[in-house]
Amino acid sequence: MSRERVAVMVEHQAQGCASLGSPLYAFLLGRVAQDVRAAGPCMEALAGYEDAPGPDAIALRLLGGVHALALTGRAPELAAHYPSTGGAFVPERPDACWHAFRAAVADGMEWVRDWMTRPPQTNEVGRAHLLIAGLLKAADAGPLPVRLFELGSSAGLNLRADHFRYACEGFAWGPADSPVLLEDAWRDAPPAWLAEAAVERPDLAVIERRGCDVTPIDPLSPGGALALRAYVWPDQTARATRLEGALRVAAQVPAEVEAVGAADFLAGVRLEPGTLTVVWHSIMRQYVPAAEWARVEAELARLAAAGTAQARFAHVSFEPRRVGERHRFRLAVRLGAAAETVLAEARPHGLPARALAA
Repeated sequence: MSRERVAVMVEHQAQGCASLGSPLYAFLLGRVAQDVRAAGPCMEALAGYEDAPGPDAIALRLLGGVHALALTGRAPELAAHYPSTGGAFVPERPDACWHAFRAAVADGMEWVRDWMTRPPQTNEVGRAHLLIAGLLKAADAGPLPVRLFELGSSAGLNLRADHFRYACEGFAWGPADSPVLLEDAWRDAPPAWLAEAAVERPDLAVIERRGCDVTPIDPLSPGGALALRAYVWPDQTARATRLEGALRVAAQVPAEVEAVGAADFLAGVRLEPGTLTVVWHSIMRQYVPAAEWARVEAELARLAAAGTAQARFAHVSFEPRRVGERHRFRLAVRLGAAAETVLAEARPHGLPARALAA
């Protein structure tokens, strides 16, 4: 039963990869599930994680470890099938890719087993346009300097989101020469309030950038950069391009990420007169235990209640929410103690978004 549970979890992730535009990973995980049931090398790599909860994302850990082998030249035959390493995946002839993947797992078992101990860390740059949209909404009440705090920051790349460029028809914001360009981020036209905010607030003064993560990544270290690259799906080259640009920005714009849980991190945050304190996070709540998240909500309520016209507070989130029978990934903003406003929804990687508030 435990082996079957692993296979089912892998198949579930395969469906997710297919729906999010990665035919390569959808195919490979389908074969991984078969290999698990047959007690092949993939089952050996995943042994000990049979009872892992869903948020542990064991399939993504396996994929990340194997991708790292290809990125570092340790699996050249597999690299020939990965676009991220100059190769090509041919859906009409997928068996060669699978055989190279399975061989990489078997030959690199020690590496892959070590990688399985690490939680997935994507630090998805594509979500930055939603976070910036929420920040521009929060800044609408007045041009106060911004103190930015992020929960579940990973490598802190999105703490530098104001240094990225956002552009689509009817909307442009951010440095024109930024190495990160997020374009066509809105499914239709961007919401009118965002286009107006971009004109009224062509830039923001961010005077503090701090985040937290239980296992933060240093994006300026070789190992940290490798981990971030490894968790970008190899057939999604646009995501890889955005990541490379964000790594360049990180080398120029300092930000601090503390190795601490979200609740303890927020407990140390206080509002300061003459500033707008913003707490934001994206697709991280599911990884936080329920008891700790209750503490996070209590800290957010404390900060909201403390907000004044001179020491303002905003909470910006892009997280899954149940809508009817399904989960939708939605951008929401809460200004001070006011009611929360849902502004947009998007796919988990952030692109494209659909406005829900005009």
